[in-house]
Amino acid sequence: MEFALLLWVNSVSSALNFLIMNRKTLLSLFLFSPFFSFGQTEPEPYGALPSERQLRWHEMELYTLIHYTPTTFQDKEWGYGDAAPEIFNPDRFDANQIARAAVAGGFRGLISVAKHHDGFCLWPTQTTDYSVKSSPWKDGKGDMVREFMQASHDHGLAFGVYLSAWDRNDTRYGTEDYTEAYREQLTELMSNYGPIFTSWHDGANGGDGYYGGRNEKRVIDQTTYYEWEEKTWPIVRRLQPMAMIFSDVGPDMRWVGNEKGMAAETSWSTLTPKGKDGGPPTPGSVDNANLPTGDRNGEFWIPAECDVPQRPGWFYHENQNDQVKTPDELFEIYINSVGRGGGMNLGLAPMPEGILHDNDVRSLEGFGKKIKETFAANLAQGAVATANNVRQDHALFSEANLFDADRYSYYASDDHVLNPVIEMELDGVQEFDLIRLRENIKLGQRLDSVRIDVWKEERWQPLARATSIGANRLIKLDAPVRASKLRVALFAPVAPTLSEFALFKEASSEFQLTKSGRQIVDPKQLSIIHADQQAKRALDGDKQTVWETRLAGTGYVEMKLDVAQQISRVHYWPRQDGKITGVPTRYEIQGSLDGKEWRSLAAGEFSNIKANATEQVIELSQRENVQFIRFFPKAFLGEGDVFSVAEFELSK
Repeated sequence: MEFALLLWVNSVSSALNFLIMNRKTLLSLFLFSPFFSFGQTEPEPYGALPSERQLRWHEMELYTLIHYTPTTFQDKEWGYGDAAPEIFNPDRFDANQIARAAVAGGFRGLISVAKHHDGFCLWPTQTTDYSVKSSPWKDGKGDMVREFMQASHDHGLAFGVYLSAWDRNDTRYGTEDYTEAYREQLTELMSNYGPIFTSWHDGANGGDGYYGGRNEKRVIDQTTYYEWEEKTWPIVRRLQPMAMIFSDVGPDMRWVGNEKGMAAETSWSTLTPKGKDGGPPTPGSVDNANLPTGDRNGEFWIPAECDVPQRPGWFYHENQNDQVKTPDELFEIYINSVGRGGGMNLGLAPMPEGILHDNDVRSLEGFGKKIKETFAANLAQGAVATANNVRQDHALFSEANLFDADRYSYYASDDHVLNPVIEMELDGVQEFDLIRLRENIKLGQRLDSVRIDVWKEERWQPLARATSIGANRLIKLDAPVRASKLRVALFAPVAPTLSEFALFKEASSEFQLTKSGRQIVDPKQLSIIHADQQAKRALDGDKQTVWETRLAGTGYVEMKLDVAQQISRVHYWPRQDGKITGVPTRYEIQGSLDGKEWRSLAAGEFSNIKANATEQVIELSQRENVQFIRFFPKAFLGEGDVFSVAEFELSK
């Protein structure tokens, strides 16, 4: 009896000693067992959270948008809706060539512009005859949307569609019949083209158009006409629940507020949408003021999509062949879009024959190579990190998670530690000029800011700061840095959840465009007559200066060449300071040999000039021998009678 009692006492004593010596391990097992029910050990989610489809979109980062309609054959930026279907007949169309070029650029998705504002449908829709079925391409039996879809799938790209809500061809536009037809078109696209990663819609709604030959302006109430939330978005949600819906206001991703592909330095993924003049925020009727920045603690998770064309315009123009963005320019856009928590949507513009120009293809290849080489080696790999606080002292939240290349494993501090500091001993001296940080956004956008210090000259010295970390934050240093020790300070209103800290060295890129050989007239041979002293700003070769003037009742600007010359194009550069005062939307060009007898040389519209304030090239009907040129602005953005120009150029 005494012996049995002694064994029992010894057993209890051993058990107690084991518990004491291994209390931390046992506590961890207990906390994370399926039977533990005393509360979560993960931090509580903070603020608006991304949906599953938004998480997949953040991981995608890069995709393309293909503009190709009869507008391409008209050499216009926006089609008026009056093009005959017969002009749409590409003789070398190759969706695989375009998809291969996108893949070479490192892009992961392709969006087909199934219908642009000209109303021409690239699939044989049942809603209108203004489509590929009325064109000679493939004897009217082709389906270009399907070919883009198949090429995307064959090359490992996600596939999406753009369906313009504005239709400058359809005589029904502005009536209820049109919105019903529009929703039928959306239903066809969502039903018949496999998995769709995005349903893309912009804010262009209403204005001048062909409208079945009526050639008039139609204005609709953008807040109610399309019944987006009531009838239109539900089609996408029902048929393609994983498709991201894009418009300038969301609901899944927002326009960044410009077409330069750049988010603001501080750009939150959360947003509280605002309508114009206090009205409801609907596509085409949204206050753009907070789109580049988002809102700290915004009501919804609506990250920024940064869209930008590879050329100055979205559609192909031969005179822009030598203005394709270089790999270095595309990389800078990547830093300021994906690197600021957004997505980069690059517009590709096939030539009339139906393939990309060689300059476009080579630029994409160079960009893809630069991305791959830059991010091939994380120079922080192998670092040893030590934080002044680790949540519950548990490996699930340890500093080692910063280097495991997993977006959703993370370092976290205890709830009461809102400003943890992590010191890192790198694996030897490393040279880098890019820093990448990520949060585990499944728990919200928690970090207000970070500060990074470098150990130099036996003390900590400031290296970089950043705000709005989110899904991805890239910090580009002014120059490469060599270091073996870094320190990161985190600042948040709740326990931060940092999932990655990485270092990279930007790869070099060698690239040269094939020049088109266009000849710009020397601005010294050109003068502006009957104008004020500031007119010289329009011919100073500096796109950042602006000439503002009232046209003194004449309604035009008159330019004079030293001697008569053969001119084929007039180039108008809108102001580049972000303002719209005096920017024209319609124009006429007149020419004269003697300054007395004038003839009209060109007339038209500057499509999309508000969102994409790039060079506007006006092609004359033929090369004209002139000494005098008159530029008539016919309509303006905003109000007033002021005309503005950054630069005028003439080319032969």
